[in-house]
Amino acid sequence: MSSRYFWVLVAVVCLGAGFAGYRLAAARYSRAPVPAYGTWLPHPRPLGQFALIDSRGRRFGPSDLAGHLTLMYFGYTRCADECPDTLALLARLERRVARLPLQVLFVSVDPRHDTPAVLATYLRRFDPSFIGLTGTPQQIGRLGARLGVARGKIALPGGGTTFEHTVALFLLDARGREVALFTAPFNVQQLAAALHGSAEWLLTRG
Repeated sequence: MSSRYFWVLVAVVCLGAGFAGYRLAAARYSRAPVPAYGTWLPHPRPLGQFALIDSRGRRFGPSDLAGHLTLMYFGYTRCADECPDTLALLARLERRVARLPLQVLFVSVDPRHDTPAVLATYLRRFDPSFIGLTGTPQQIGRLGARLGVARGKIALPGGGTTFEHTVALFLLDARGREVALFTAPFNVQQLAAALHGSAEWLLTRG
């Protein structure tokens, strides 16, 4: 075999191997599991940059989302019903998916009241692993807007206030990108099944 034909054969083999590798990778990522429960985005949505303070008094940003599955919920500690009900459900969920690297984030829509210390005390009632996030109203508003969270402050008779807010759970992958949305009423069994069914893909895909 001449030198010329030998190198042509090598090139053909390499191209074939490369194409096969591409097809394998494409198949791997195109056959992503899409659980029946929840609304799954066709493409992951980056959150962009944000800087908040967590319930331990530390800065919290996009790098703190890396390597985890994350469920993010917007609420406030003085909420009388939806927030404690949702956090209690998330505590039950944590026990069902204990083997998964799941972190639960509670983002306050009432940051002037919900200091890190207030959040820490409140969240311990549900699960000590839950992380509260607070910041300026503008910081919370920007993060909420990226996820489509509606929120509003309502004055009550006698001078008190309450807040209306979107009741939803936002699922983020190991790169901190939004991949799914779950809306109330939540089903802990179906939510656990969705996390188990998608965890490997969400933790390892590029």
